[in-house]
Amino acid sequence: MDKQRKMRVGLVYGGKSGEHEVSLSTAFAVMNAFDFDKYEMIPFFITQAGEWRVGSLMNTPFADKEQLKLLDAKGGTVQAMDMLFRSLDRSAGTAVEAAIDVMFPLIHGTNGEDGTIQGLFEMANVPYVGAGVLASAVGMDKAFMKLVFADAGLPQVQYVHFIGAEWNRDQEQILRQTEEELGYPCFIKPANLGSSVGISKARNRAELIAAIELALQYDRKVIIEEFVDAREVEVSVLGNDEPQASVTGEIISSNEFYDYKAKYIDGKSGMQIPAELDAELAASIREMAVRAYRAIDGSGLSRVDFFVRRSDSQVFINEVNTMPGFTPYSMYPLMWKETGKPYQQLLDDLIELALNRYAAKQKLHYVNV
Repeated sequence: MDKQRKMRVGLVYGGKSGEHEVSLSTAFAVMNAFDFDKYEMIPFFITQAGEWRVGSLMNTPFADKEQLKLLDAKGGTVQAMDMLFRSLDRSAGTAVEAAIDVMFPLIHGTNGEDGTIQGLFEMANVPYVGAGVLASAVGMDKAFMKLVFADAGLPQVQYVHFIGAEWNRDQEQILRQTEEELGYPCFIKPANLGSSVGISKARNRAELIAAIELALQYDRKVIIEEFVDAREVEVSVLGNDEPQASVTGEIISSNEFYDYKAKYIDGKSGMQIPAELDAELAASIREMAVRAYRAIDGSGLSRVDFFVRRSDSQVFINEVNTMPGFTPYSMYPLMWKETGKPYQQLLDDLIELALNRYAAKQKLHYVNV
């Protein structure tokens, strides 16, 4: 990077998933937290139809969230892709065409958190913040994630999973297996979605069928988990090859479980940071969070979620979220704030981690055999 200019960040947000609006909130928060004495920014907006739009070079943040969507549509996806793939051209002339030092994807859910956009950045040979292709894909697919966790020896609740074709072919067998192995109540989730979209709690067969049909509206794969009466405890992890864990935090849900409404709509859910756990249990959870992060080959950041059973404090890993909510009021940055790392420092660290990982990859030898 030319030391005479600021570091240039490509901020990518929006996307086609059901978490589009959540992504906009995250992007607006990140944009307004950046130190514009150190950074300048080029915004990339992906519409809900999948159209890419690119904005002009920015040295101040947008005044309101709606401006995130009001980017130049001229050239659309072609212009945005051209900008991305020419991002290493240090001789480019205009400000909008000038080189990007690092991409910062802030897309939650499908086509942003699942390895697809990370693969695009890898092909363009552009540094980017967050998990790589493999970790993103595994972290998005709850069924594959559970296989990786099992191999790492991490305790989990019982579960079953299937794809839509299997459901259409043999509903009775799936219902019987769920009732025999998990019982009621149980939780039904789309395997590849976040922000608690499409999740239901079923107390009987009729509710189970309706919940499966709902989940299949969001993904071709469904996972069903046994119910445990548990506290929901989370840990923020940061780093590449030597990841560090934050203090623990606990979600106090306003709803029967921490669904989309409880997360984003009613505003009544609470957070306890640090979680009220004895020191030995908290240390064990933090250690498991790092193990889970390493198991998926995480890099940059992830939030790792756990259940702590109320009856005996048995810990079960729930999931790893490789692109967690990232406003200043989200659990991930709040846990780091309590640990001693403020929001703006977190952004600096994430960019440094991205550049370090990129530099390490450039030293690798790719040889035709």
